[in-house]
Formats: sequence, structure tokens, C-alpha cells
Amino acid sequence: MTEGLESADFTSVDSVDTSAELIRQYKEDCEIRGMSPESLRRYISSLKIYNQYLRERHLDLLNVDRNILRSFLEYLRKERKVGLKTVGNYFTSMAMFYEFLEYEGYVDKNPVHSVRKRYIRRYKDNDEGQMRKLISVEEMAKLINSTLDVRDKAIITLLAKTGIRRKELITLDVDDINWVEQSMRLKPTPKRTNRTVFFDDETAIILHRWVRARESRNKMGSKALFINNMGTRLNRNGVYLAVTKPAEKIGLHNPNSDRMEDHFSPHCCRHWFTTHLRRAGMPREFIQELRGDVRKEAIDIYDHIDKEELRESYLAHIPQLGV
Repeated sequence: MTEGLESADFTSVDSVDTSAELIRQYKEDCEIRGMSPESLRRYISSLKIYNQYLRERHLDLLNVDRNILRSFLEYLRKERKVGLKTVGNYFTSMAMFYEFLEYEGYVDKNPVHSVRKRYIRRYKDNDEGQMRKLISVEEMAKLINSTLDVRDKAIITLLAKTGIRRKELITLDVDDINWVEQSMRLKPTPKRTNRTVFFDDETAIILHRWVRARESRNKMGSKALFINNMGTRLNRNGVYLAVTKPAEKIGLHNPNSDRMEDHFSPHCCRHWFTTHLRRAGMPREFIQELRGDVRKEAIDIYDHIDKEELRESYLAHIPQLGV
């Protein structure tokens, strides 16, 4: 189980130092593989909490079994009182960590996979898409119209009208906007295929207002489309608050509830975008293209979608909010 430790030249180190060193090595490996800084931060944070749990019980990180992993799962749920989705995030981090340890020869087998399959993935049987909060077109209009800050209004409108992910919004620069075509070129990510998204006249008006207001706030000369009060690029939490705070004020978001359907997060805008385009009659393959989803069928690679046809279909089906 620990042959890899000898090749790493660990001498006279205790188990605490060893586990910390392994997490450090894993962090370096993630950086080499191009994991985003924010994702890496969350993964390492989860691993440190997991490692602390093991240390307090004098358990060896390299010699855990399903009973230990089950007890950690119960610890997360009962003592830390985290939600089901967060439990899943912990075990995703742990599975990838042990995958690294197996690859490097520190362990013979990843112990997380079987536990994760039995106790974590079953939570998704309820269909997360149906559990996630879906608001009406009228409620989305109310949310945007009730948002006072022009930046936050632009953020919610752009998320709802394009269906882009939070990370994709964060990495947008002003120069990524094509005002003539009313489109945006997103930065490449592993999850996205099509990088061009369109926006309508309503979105264009709000974006123009924000870009004008942004000039006086951009003290650092940032090229980012969305900046914080310090003048630097807005982060994930900034986007989260920009959506949830106004949603909470009008009763669409309850931060104290344990039920997913009581929360309105930035990702709910992507859910709103997809659902209402579908209800408006937009072809499924066009929605997939706008979402940047990977084509799953082999024949799909021969189904080339004309860019202008896609833009016209988008403008014909995207809900109008009167904002």
C-alpha cells in the first residue's frame, strides 16, 4: 500500500506529515492537469477536512476501508450538517484524490468508488433537474426589474438569457462581446463545445448600461466584463450574491431551507433558460448547441447547425421580459 512513499523519499516523517505531503502532491498534479483555481480550492478544502477527521481518530489516510468512509459520510450529514449535494462534492474530491494515489502507486485500489456508488449517486435518482427551482417568465421579469444595482441586473439577465455557467460569466472580458452581432465568445472550458452564445435587444440594453457604469468603477483597469467594488474580476461568490440577494428580497430564495427547490442560485438561471426555450418550441438540438452540451450520439457529429439559423431561432424563442 505504501510503496510509492519510498520512491517519494519520505524519511522519518509521521503520518500527519505524510498525509499533508500527499495532499500537496495532489494539488500540484491538479495544477499540471489544468484544474481551475476555484475548483482546486474547493477540492483541497474538502480533503483537509477529511484528513482532519482521520487524524482525530488516529486513522491512516492510506489505509481506509468502506466502514471508515461510511462513518465519514455520517459525520458530514449529522455533525457538520451539510446537504446531500455537498456530501456528494466531498466524495467527488476524495475519489479524485485516491485516483491520484492509485496512479502514483501509494494505494492498490481506490476505496471511494464503491462507497460513492452505493451511498452518494442514489441521491440523484430523484432527478436533480426537477428538484432545482424553476421560476416563471413573470417571476424572472420581477427579479430583474427589482434588482437595483445595474451590475447585478446585467448578471441575472445575462445568465437567464444565455444559459451560460457561472464560471463562463466570470471569465468574460469586455472584448468578448460582439455588439453588432449581439453575441459573445466564451473562454474554452472542458464542459463546453460551442463557445458562441447570442443575446437579444433586452440584454443588449442592460449590458450597455452596465458597461457605461463600469467605467467609473474600473479603478484597476481590468478587462473583465464584471468587476467587484475593488475594480478586480468578480469571483464565484460575488456572482452568487448578485443573484441570491435580490431573489431573497422578493421571496424566490430561502437561504435557511434545506430543500433545493427553495433556493434560487445562479445555476437556476441555466435551468430557466433551457426549460423556457423548450416550452417555446425551440428544437432540442438548437438548445443543446446554445448550452454547449456534448453531442452523445455518433451521428450527431454530422449534424452541422448553421450559425445564422441558430441565432434566428434563439431570437424567435427566447422569452421577452419587459426589462
